[in-house]
Amino acid sequence: MTTQLAGFFTPWVIYAVITFLHYFLPGKWMTGYVRHFKTGELLKYRLNGRFVLITSSVLWFLLGHLGWVPYDWLYTIRWSSLAGACVFGFIFSVLIVVPVPSTGRSWLADFFFGRLENPQFRNGRIDAKVWLYLIGAVMLQLNVLSFAAHQYLALGHMGANIWLCAAMLTYFVFDYLTFEKVHLYTYDFFAERVGVKLGWGCLTFYPYFYLVALWSATDLDPANTPTWLLFCYALIFLCGWTLSRGANMQNYFFKTQPAKVFLGIKPETITDGKRTLLVNGFWGISRHINYLGEILMGVAIALSVGYPGVFWVWLYPLYYVALLLTRQMDDDNRCSSKYGDLWKEYVRKVKYRIIPFLY
Repeated sequence: MTTQLAGFFTPWVIYAVITFLHYFLPGKWMTGYVRHFKTGELLKYRLNGRFVLITSSVLWFLLGHLGWVPYDWLYTIRWSSLAGACVFGFIFSVLIVVPVPSTGRSWLADFFFGRLENPQFRNGRIDAKVWLYLIGAVMLQLNVLSFAAHQYLALGHMGANIWLCAAMLTYFVFDYLTFEKVHLYTYDFFAERVGVKLGWGCLTFYPYFYLVALWSATDLDPANTPTWLLFCYALIFLCGWTLSRGANMQNYFFKTQPAKVFLGIKPETITDGKRTLLVNGFWGISRHINYLGEILMGVAIALSVGYPGVFWVWLYPLYYVALLLTRQMDDDNRCSSKYGDLWKEYVRKVKYRIIPFLY
């Protein structure tokens, strides 16, 4: 019971430490894409995600090295930790939604999708969306380290499959926090409000569900997948990362430096005299090519553990398919309303929604 209780509150303690590090460690102020709903000024964000990630990982290692907390503690208490994160995420969602006036939708819709668009605290030093994604990313990384350490401690070595899966997830987290400023220009920041979907999603779903493949395979016998096949999985992951990161970077430069040549790609656009859309490079392949990249990375992570016949390892990429298909439809509707005839012209030029030649 003592272990379960400690496990329940472990994510609460970790989230507090991450918040402390985020608030006090050095950071850079960056101007984003979203405007303040009252003043119309572009919001500023204080970013230090990569610094927080590295510091948190070093603290995890030191606690294990000194023998204060086992390296695989987060694996040992994984279920009670998940329960604690669920409760924390629910409490946060209640506190961020309930005190705020209704948007005009039903209470349930407001609770799920949120009421506040871009809440910031302490004079902007903590932005709710930046904080949520930082918490989710760092907690995911600590879980990955602990789950991988469990197999090493149990067997005396770590299988190549688990190593590859952990490496992919680590790269995924490190890459996201390295390019924090780029994500200020993505759908989540300009289109979503903060409610259960984003709040509970980042505090609970993101750090625990995203490692479902590792969770499912860590206690299984090492798969002994041939090296050439592991290389193929890594290649699928890198292809997905190239599409996702390349598209987001091209979009970022287009919004911040419209004439900038990116990877040898000179921007080609269409315009109605007021608004402009990018129609070449990554964004000329499909309207949401970055979503295809995310799905490919999820598939690679599922394959990497070496148990393709285990249903649970596929939950992560299947979730991405469900999430991004609905997001694509919502985003296309938003763009159609915003750009009108210009969007129709863009759709004629870029026919495919996500997957070239298929969808």
